[in-house]
Amino acid sequence: MTVLSPAADFPSAPSIDSAVPRDLCTDCGISRSSDPKRCGVACQFIKPDYPRLEAEVHGRPRDPARPDELFFGPFRRMVRATLAEPLPGAQWTGITSRIAERLLETGAVDAVLAVAPDPDDRWRPVPVLLTRADEVAGVRGMRMGYAPLLALLEPAAAAGHKRIAVIGIPCQVYALRSIEATLGFDRIYVIGTPCSDNTTTAHFHEFLALLSDAPETITYLEFRADYHVELRFSDGRHRAIPFLQLPLADLRPDFFPMTCKTCVDYTNVLADVTIGYMAGQGQQWLIVRNARGEELVDLLGDELRTAPLDSAGKRAGPVKGFMANTERAAGGLPLRRMPRPMRRLFGWLMPRVGPRGLEFARARLEMKAIETVLHLRRVHPQRMKNMIPDHVWKLVEPYGLTPLPDERAPSDASIPGPGLPGKSIDRA
Repeated sequence: MTVLSPAADFPSAPSIDSAVPRDLCTDCGISRSSDPKRCGVACQFIKPDYPRLEAEVHGRPRDPARPDELFFGPFRRMVRATLAEPLPGAQWTGITSRIAERLLETGAVDAVLAVAPDPDDRWRPVPVLLTRADEVAGVRGMRMGYAPLLALLEPAAAAGHKRIAVIGIPCQVYALRSIEATLGFDRIYVIGTPCSDNTTTAHFHEFLALLSDAPETITYLEFRADYHVELRFSDGRHRAIPFLQLPLADLRPDFFPMTCKTCVDYTNVLADVTIGYMAGQGQQWLIVRNARGEELVDLLGDELRTAPLDSAGKRAGPVKGFMANTERAAGGLPLRRMPRPMRRLFGWLMPRVGPRGLEFARARLEMKAIETVLHLRRVHPQRMKNMIPDHVWKLVEPYGLTPLPDERAPSDASIPGPGLPGKSIDRA
């Protein structure tokens, strides 16, 4: 196992440069590589070109005849899924880490890029390069913080690895896809997880301290699609907190960085397979996007149980309420706190009458799109015409948000995107 920085439980790491200071940066790792100038063509926060990259990765961009592709990106199929035998220590049942194990067990890849917990802080992510299937158990579970995962691409190539897999969040995957054709690997599998907003590990510890008098005993945290956050503790206790009873108004104003407030890819649309929770209703949500994604899911065989997705409730009301709060926050005004009895009532109602399944996932995508537009208008209005793809404007249009004349780039296929013209990727 190779890791980004030396730690007690790991072998010594290769020499990796420090991050180059960037505005709107999530430290995906490209700025730490031998050519940090590649950030200019790789970063999703500069001038993303999703239609071009979706066509390269999946063989086509989003299909207007399939309305859910407007929300979730190109896909072949979407299902609820769970492992027949859940893996201990996994965030859900362990589908993501089990696919990584199977890739290494079968020799489909030489190495897997993932993040492990820092030995001194279970919540801090440490990028690792796994070369044996028995190492994968050590990366199960959720981390919170920035992880320069792509800084390990060059060490992987230097070690002679030709076939790799990458488990990444959207901003890492966009950068990877933007430079993939130049990397020299024979094959790259991309296992994507949706990103439900990131923050620094230090800020995350402040959040945990608001949830428990003994935050050091929290071993598990997950936002669930039933409008609850689940906590698990080192003594075996479980606790579920309704979303509306979370102390979000007590968080520092910069708890979520501006990158997360202006992200346009919640569902990791450039991954071969996206494995998340939003539409799973208690199980995981698999979005199989292309033939390589089918290969990854097929590795699990009978270990995987799947079922059709459901959809219920109406999203318009909750999305409008979110928009009103975001407009206040974007204008510097304090959020209105719902009275405690009302929070209890709505905390009970939302899992029963609110948007559920695919409708819950659609609601979250519309909320993220609204957040992107409103915060960019406030902080970086000059970037809007380059940072906001057409599909995001389509998501916010039903809520009365339309681009001003200087907020949208001309629709011209001849305008070059941020990628590498003339490069193609073998998807066979």
